Amino acid sequence: MAALWITHVSVTNDEEYGKYAKLAGPAIEKHGGTFLARGTRYKWIEGTERPRNVVVRFDSIEAAEACYNSPEYQEALSFAKGASERDMVFVEIAEA
Repeated sequence: MAALWITHVSVTNDEEYGKYAKLAGPAIEKHGGTFLARGTRYKWIEGTERPRNVVVRFDSIEAAEACYNSPEYQEALSFAKGASERDMVFVEIAEA
């Protein structure tokens, strides 16, 4: 069943986060992720606002998790860890 990778981000170091973004996109696409939203317009309703929001579609939660744990994505993530505050979740898409 398809799944969404949803990340809410507050960037604290633009230069380092830029290194993350440069590597993360190709790593996600290599592992079958399709970007649905990436830093686009948003309206925050509840909770802690994070101004950068990313939604990626994968074939399954397992595929999203495999991407996250891949060497390519972990290399990218090493730049984001000290350069951002992030909340992330993988959510299975309900069948209609």
